[in-house]
Amino acid sequence: MRLMNRLLKECALEETCAYIHGMEQTTHYKIIESCTAQQCEALIERGWRRFGNMFFRPICRDCSACESIKIDVKSFGFSKSARRIIRKNGDFHVRMQPPSLSHAHLELFERYHRHMQGRKGWEHQPVTARNYYMSFVHGHSSFGYEILYFDGDRLIAVDLIDILPDGISSIYFFYDPDYAAYSLGKYSLFRQIMLAQQRGLSWIYLGYYVEACDSLSYKKEYTPFLMLESRPNEDELPVWFLPERQGG
Repeated sequence: MRLMNRLLKECALEETCAYIHGMEQTTHYKIIESCTAQQCEALIERGWRRFGNMFFRPICRDCSACESIKIDVKSFGFSKSARRIIRKNGDFHVRMQPPSLSHAHLELFERYHRHMQGRKGWEHQPVTARNYYMSFVHGHSSFGYEILYFDGDRLIAVDLIDILPDGISSIYFFYDPDYAAYSLGKYSLFRQIMLAQQRGLSWIYLGYYVEACDSLSYKKEYTPFLMLESRPNEDELPVWFLPERQGG
């Protein structure tokens, strides 16, 4: 994979682990001025994640708790529970478009994170328009989208994704806490899977599964899934394997 002359900066930083309390992590960062869908997918296939024009992945020497995971879309079947959630949310209006920024986005993002701070103890600082723009709008190129969910005129959820040549990378999702009973997180993922099936795509890239992190451990519920072996370099072929035990 050629990343080219558009790589602006690359570094590795020691920092507090974002996923396991009391741990430190080493994170590899790349800032890429303009990335194609093919180049983005090549990085995602090797365990990277994208926020704005920044790509990152953990490369901790003595810890392998962060495991890259992807759903096998073509083998995925919707359970009775999944179909109930899809029906329950059927009256909401959905719109897909390039990522954008509005007061409604910022207010919803802030409400969601205050809710998660109280529910799960997430650390949170008030979001600024610049921070939101640099994380979720900047760098989306031709493949980044947001899926907006509305109840009437009210914005109730935002799902940020990349639609890549052979899969969808799930970047970030946030919702209105007043609609917690609707399981909007699950609903948004089911819609991603349906979108991938409609487009003949093979994968939903879910980022990192971390067993010890409650906010990430749910990802093994969506079967069948594959996991990435190690952290391959850009000149190495990624090896994804099917774990023997699926679910829970």
